[in-house]
Amino acid sequence: MDQILDPNVLLATIVYSVVGIAVFAAAFFLMVQIAPFSVKKEIEEDQNISLGILMGSVFIGLAIIIAAALVGG
Repeated sequence: MDQILDPNVLLATIVYSVVGIAVFAAAFFLMVQIAPFSVKKEIEEDQNISLGILMGSVFIGLAIIIAAALVGG
């Protein structure tokens, strides 16, 4: 319990969280820029399930990597 309240651990958690959110935003921006079509139109209007699954898979993969870095594994 004392380790959770340690200021160094709390600061590291906040830093990793901010970096993780920045990586998610950069990945989304990169995917939208690389795609030869409108991602918003494909997901919202055309209801392209496969594109939603692809983007979700990328975000889950990034989340696993960021979680491993946060835990130290």
